[in-house]
Amino acid sequence: MYTIKEIYYTIQGEGFHTGRPAVFVRFTGCNLWTGHEKDRANAICNFCDTDFIGTDGPGGGKFETSKDLADTVLSKWPNESTENRFVVFTGGEPLLQLHKNLIEALHFNKFEIAVETNGTIKAPKNIDWICVSPKVGTNLKIVKGDELKLVYPQHGVEPSEYENLQFDYFSLQPMDNKEIKENTQKAIKYCHEHPLWRLSLQTHKFIGIP
Repeated sequence: MYTIKEIYYTIQGEGFHTGRPAVFVRFTGCNLWTGHEKDRANAICNFCDTDFIGTDGPGGGKFETSKDLADTVLSKWPNESTENRFVVFTGGEPLLQLHKNLIEALHFNKFEIAVETNGTIKAPKNIDWICVSPKVGTNLKIVKGDELKLVYPQHGVEPSEYENLQFDYFSLQPMDNKEIKENTQKAIKYCHEHPLWRLSLQTHKFIGIP
């Protein structure tokens, strides 16, 4: 059984794959925050900007089997071509629910699979793109992958503390709160001074796509 907040077709708005068409699947649940506002102050990632509670989003619901979910993802793709099919699993924390059977079903449907995770749960094999967004105060179980995308600034950690990890790309994304303008300037400055890091902007928020 898979519990899904929403499934929709869009354009990837942030990180390495910015601009790429993708089906987004948002799982319910997270291991770092309940998602309820009353618990935000004590959450590890109290800056989370995502609603991952319930199944009331577009395309959301409960799916009995991996095939059911994989076929629903396929139904969101705009044409019958198997080229460039791309699905992004996010949350909440997607690795609470993303397992071998679903990966196999999506590969059968010719999808490249990406996951956006907080990195505190070991990833199953054969995910095509692993993006880890680490949070201060957590124990990273994923220390190797495709992209490390750090929300910045986070009190108590510097980007340099992650540079020894085995990721192909390092992205710095301004924290979206009431200091977003200042945070963006800080991220720009850091990337200027430390060119290992790439600037990641949440373009979907200012161009008006999901």
